[in-house]
Amino acid sequence: GRKSLRQRAVDELKHYYNGFHLLWIDTKVAARMVWRLLHGQVLTRRERRRLLRTCADLFRLVPFLVFVIVPFMEFLLPVFLKLFPEMLPSTFETESKKEEKQKKKLSAKLELAKFLRETIAEMAKRNKADTG
Repeated sequence: GRKSLRQRAVDELKHYYNGFHLLWIDTKVAARMVWRLLHGQVLTRRERRRLLRTCADLFRLVPFLVFVIVPFMEFLLPVFLKLFPEMLPSTFETESKKEEKQKKKLSAKLELAKFLRETIAEMAKRNKADTG
């Protein structure tokens, strides 16, 4: 069935609470990484990507907070998310959005693989023609 208005509001509040909580945890971990960098240690590729994602999330948080702080501005949030889909920090994404992004990445990879396969086949034909 369909959820009541109150239940949907509670679910949204939980979603935002969890998003802020995850962002806080990511920020603490990123601060430790920066501390390690300042003391001459080298980050792994995974740590570097996490640090960059967290920094990007913190910069995305500024326009997002405007929607949270200004009264009734949260009603415009879906419109702005439609115009600027990458506006939300990564910790605020829903599972459906994550799946949608993964599907897009996978389709792009499949298209690239198809292009490369066709290119290699064409090169093989040319080499065969040149030698034959």
